[in-house]
Amino acid sequence: MAMGAVLSSSRSLASPLSSVKKHELKYSTSTRNKFVCSSVPGQRFHRHITGGTLFPSQRHSRSTATARHQISGPVQNPVLESSTDLLKISSASIKRRVLSRIECFSTSDPVIGGWLKPRRWQNSTATTSENACVHPEYRLPIRRHADCKAKQYGITGSPFGPSEGHANTIRVGDTDNISPWWQQFPRRWTIVLLCFFAFLLCNMDRVNMSIAILPMASEFSWSPATVGLIQSSFFWGYLLTQILGGIWADRFGGKVVLGFGVVWWSIATVLTPFAAKIGLPCLLVTRAFMGIGEGVAMPAMNNILSKWIPVSERSRSLALVYSGMYLGSVTGLAFSPLLISRFGWPSVFYAFGSLGSIWFALWQIKAHSSPDDDPDLSKAEKRHILGGNALKEPVTSIPWRLILSKAPVWALIISHFCHNWGTFILLTWMPTYYNQVLKFNLTKSGLLCVLPWLTMAVFANLGGWIADTLVQRGISITNVRKIMQSIGFLGPALFLTLLSKVQTPAMAVLCMACSQGSDAFSQSGLYSNHQDIGPRYAGVLLGLSNTAGVLAGVFGTAATGYILQKGSWDSVFKVSVALYIVGTVVWNVFSTGEKVIE
Repeated sequence: MAMGAVLSSSRSLASPLSSVKKHELKYSTSTRNKFVCSSVPGQRFHRHITGGTLFPSQRHSRSTATARHQISGPVQNPVLESSTDLLKISSASIKRRVLSRIECFSTSDPVIGGWLKPRRWQNSTATTSENACVHPEYRLPIRRHADCKAKQYGITGSPFGPSEGHANTIRVGDTDNISPWWQQFPRRWTIVLLCFFAFLLCNMDRVNMSIAILPMASEFSWSPATVGLIQSSFFWGYLLTQILGGIWADRFGGKVVLGFGVVWWSIATVLTPFAAKIGLPCLLVTRAFMGIGEGVAMPAMNNILSKWIPVSERSRSLALVYSGMYLGSVTGLAFSPLLISRFGWPSVFYAFGSLGSIWFALWQIKAHSSPDDDPDLSKAEKRHILGGNALKEPVTSIPWRLILSKAPVWALIISHFCHNWGTFILLTWMPTYYNQVLKFNLTKSGLLCVLPWLTMAVFANLGGWIADTLVQRGISITNVRKIMQSIGFLGPALFLTLLSKVQTPAMAVLCMACSQGSDAFSQSGLYSNHQDIGPRYAGVLLGLSNTAGVLAGVFGTAATGYILQKGSWDSVFKVSVALYIVGTVVWNVFSTGEKVIE
C-alpha cells in the first residue's frame, strides 16, 4: 500500500501564510506500512521516542534527522507535525526497534539544478526484514517542495498539482536513476588522460625506429653514417614546430593543434615503410614530417592544461601526462621486437601509427580547448577550475618583447637546456655505457633498457603529488617549484658523481636508476612553471624553453661522442654535473611561481 509524503517550505506554498517561516511535515501510514521517518529542513532530531512523548527539535545549519523508535499499541495512522518546532507521535503499536537516518542539506548554491541524486546510502536495521528500509541522503540547494519516493513503502508523488509548484521547484528524483561513474568522472581529468595517451603514442612512434633501424639497415645496406642521418632527421621537423606549435595553440586552442599533431605524426609513421622502399631522400623527409607533428605536442598540451587544471592540481596532472612519454618508450621498446620477429619491420609502423586514429576519434568527442567550450561541464566543476576568474580571450598577438624581458622566462630557458643536456646523454648513450663499461649483453638484459623509463614514470607522479600537497598546505608556489627542481638537478648530479666511483655493475645500474628517478621531479619544477608565470602564453613559453632543451640534446649527444674519443666516461659525467649545478643556481635565483606575464 502506498504512503504519501510531502516536504515543503514556506516559499513553495501558494497560501496566505507563505510569508510565515515555518515548516510542515506530514506522514501517513497504513497497517501494512508500520513505520516511516523523515526530516524537516533546518532541524535535527535525535531522540528515543515512545508512545505519545513530546520532544523539542534542535536547529543546525546542516539539517539532519535521526530517529530511533520503539513503539507499542495499535497502529492508528499517526500524523507528525512540526509547525511549532515539536515532534509528536500519536499512539502506535509496533513491537520492534527501527534505527534509521536521513540527512538533508540546505544551501543557496544556485549552480545545482534539475533532478538531484543521493550522495550516500545508509541502511536502516529492523528486527524483521519486511520493515528494513533504505533512506537516501539528499543535498537540497534551494528550499522548495520536493517529490520523494521510497521503494520499500511505495511513497510516490506530491499532493501539489503542476500549477501549485514554484517556478524554481527542485525535484528529488528516483534513486535508481543514478548516473554511471564514467559520466560523473571529472571532465578536466578526462582531458588529462587523453593527453597522457597522446604522449604515450608520441614516444611509441618515436622509439620504434631505434629498433626497426637494425633490420632496415641490413635490408637496404645503410652505413652507420646513414643510420645516424636518418635518426637525426626527426629533429629537423621537431625543432621547427616548437615555437610555432605554441603560437598556434595559444591562438587556435590546444584541442585543434594537438589533434593535428597526432594525426600528422601517425600518418607519417604509417608511410615510413613506403618511404624507405622509395629511397633515402623520401625517408628523410618523412621522418622530418613526423618531427613536425610531434613538435607541436608539448606546447599544445601545455596550453590546454593551463586552461583546464587549477593550480592545486597542476603538478600531478603534468606529471601524469609526461609519464605517458616514459611509458610510451617502455611500450615501444617492449613490443617492437615482438612485432618485428613475427610480422617483419614494417608491421611496427603500421600497428603503432594506426593507434592514432582511435585516439583522434576519442579526442574529437571528449576534448575541448577550454572549459567555456564544453557544454557538458558542470557549473560546480567549472567554478573549481576557474577559481572565480574568467577565461580570457584567445591570444591574437604574442608580446615577444615583454616575454623576453622577464628574468623568470630566461631562467626557464637556461634551466631547460641544463636539464636536457644530462637527460638526453643518459637516455641516448646508456646502452653504450652498459655494453662497453658494464659488459652487459643487452639482448639478454632488456629490462635494463627500460628501467630508467619506468623509474621516471613512477617518480614523476610521486613528485607531482608531493608538489600539489605542499601547495594545498599553504607553501608558496615559488618555493614548491624551487624545491622540486632542485631535487631534479641535484639528485642526478649526486648519483652521476657516485657512478664514477662504484665498483659493481649492480651499483652502477642502481645509480643510473636513481639519477633518472630524481630527474623526474623536474616535471613538478620547470615543466610546471610555464603555466605559473604566463598561463595565457603557456604554449609559447614551453615552445621557447623546449627549443633550448632539444638543442641541448642534439649538441650534448654529439659532444659526448667527441669527449669519449679524447677522454672517458668520467669526463662525460663531469660535464653533466657541472651543468646541473649551473641550472640549480640560475633556477633558485631567478625563477618564480607568480604570474609575470598577463
